[in-house]
Amino acid sequence: MSYEMSSEQLRDEEEALRNQIRELTPEQRKEYYRLEGQKIKDPDTYAVLNWFIMAGLHHFYLGNTQRGVINLCIMLVGLVFLPFLPIVGVIILVGIVIVELPQLFKSQQIVHAYNNNVMRELIHQVKSENA
Repeated sequence: MSYEMSSEQLRDEEEALRNQIRELTPEQRKEYYRLEGQKIKDPDTYAVLNWFIMAGLHHFYLGNTQRGVINLCIMLVGLVFLPFLPIVGVIILVGIVIVELPQLFKSQQIVHAYNNNVMRELIHQVKSENA
């Protein structure tokens, strides 16, 4: 997945993928859309979860469990430090925000890139299952 692609590049890529879907047989398209409904993610849900930046919930939503667990653990460590060593706790929590904040601003692109990748994988899967 390339989150560095511009919105225009992502739209062009999606259009190319949609053209590939149109070329599938009716049975393949039916299976594709069944699977797509289960796997495509909503950018707005991702953005809402991203507001909880420190908890890393947005990573879980896109299936990046490892990064979500790391975010959650670091946040908990920062919270544990707050009462005892407030400066350390604040530094840890601010560090998470600094690392995760760009994802909030790029949430539409991140989910668009994720969904394009899902589409690509599903097209390949449907074609190989019905070959």
